[in-house]
Amino acid sequence: MIEVTPKQTFSVLHNSLATVVIAALLLMLMAAINTAVAEEAEAQPASDKVYRIATRHAPPFSIQTEQGWQGITIELVKRVADAKQHRIEFVDMSIDEMLDATETNSVDAAAAALTITADRERRLDFTHPYLTSGLGIAVAQSEQVSIMAAVKRFVSGDFLQAVGALLLVLSVIGILVWLAERRHNSQFSDNPMRGIGAGLWWSAVTMTTVGYGDKAPQTTSGRIIALIWMFASIIIISGFTAAIATSLTVTQLGQSITSLDDLYNKRVITVAESTSDQLLKEKLIRHQTVATIEDALAALADGKAAAVVYDLPILQYMVTNEFNEELRVLPNILVRQDYGIALPPGAPERETINQEILTVITASEWNNVLEGYLGRN
Repeated sequence: MIEVTPKQTFSVLHNSLATVVIAALLLMLMAAINTAVAEEAEAQPASDKVYRIATRHAPPFSIQTEQGWQGITIELVKRVADAKQHRIEFVDMSIDEMLDATETNSVDAAAAALTITADRERRLDFTHPYLTSGLGIAVAQSEQVSIMAAVKRFVSGDFLQAVGALLLVLSVIGILVWLAERRHNSQFSDNPMRGIGAGLWWSAVTMTTVGYGDKAPQTTSGRIIALIWMFASIIIISGFTAAIATSLTVTQLGQSITSLDDLYNKRVITVAESTSDQLLKEKLIRHQTVATIEDALAALADGKAAAVVYDLPILQYMVTNEFNEELRVLPNILVRQDYGIALPPGAPERETINQEILTVITASEWNNVLEGYLGRN
């Protein structure tokens, strides 16, 4: 039997303790290395993937400028991407192309003025709404501005063309009467300058039904021309009177509009194939459609309509920046609309994106972003 001395026992314990200490130090070193690697990995983007975001020019949500894309939705996407350490690129598409590309996973998201609707929800997934608004109504700014809009309409190209056409017809009738009367009626001189002038005078007073009686056709052909011109004049004057009356009244109709019910029997304009177009059809409100909201608001500013119905945030932005002196936007919301970011069906990052969106829109500085594009209203 081998006898173990105290000195040997102490040596064994010392070696064992040293081994334990070294092992512990190695474990701590490995843990520190793993932590550093994890922190470095967290600080770097998850991958080199560039996320493709479909969008389109739809102020104030997405605005294409020389400096790149800007707008409410664009700002939100950029902040979410920064928080998730994602690299993104924006792809310009039409609204239908955006929805189709998102549905087929050709893009990673669609972000513009996209309202969350039942039909779209059947095709796509949506994030939490980042803005709740609705459809609104734009009308003339004031009665004084409306009259100015009517004056602008009178000096428009269409009105000047109509006046030119009327003067041409007056001239033709005057010349025809002169040709018929010049050799048989001393009231229409045989001299071309004086005779045609007399013919123009006669055609003008006849058209306006003044009929001074100082000149009258005496030949059969002259009287036939006069008879035709009298009946034609009634139609022409009636048309001009109706056009002037319509211009003066339509431009002031906006002052009596406060809700959707006031739009019946009014001249209403909206954008074709839009949510507002669908609403007006459902409510059986007669309306005219145009290609863009810019066209609709320009027609309203020119006095060619009483109201424009469209997305309230877009109306607020457009009126504030382009039609501030001519138009105003009513504060009431016709139908609620929620705006969200569209994602492919079953998008795995939907929950984390929603968390980042809520973080962004609940921050106080987000209100400054909204006010910058929509104003304090």
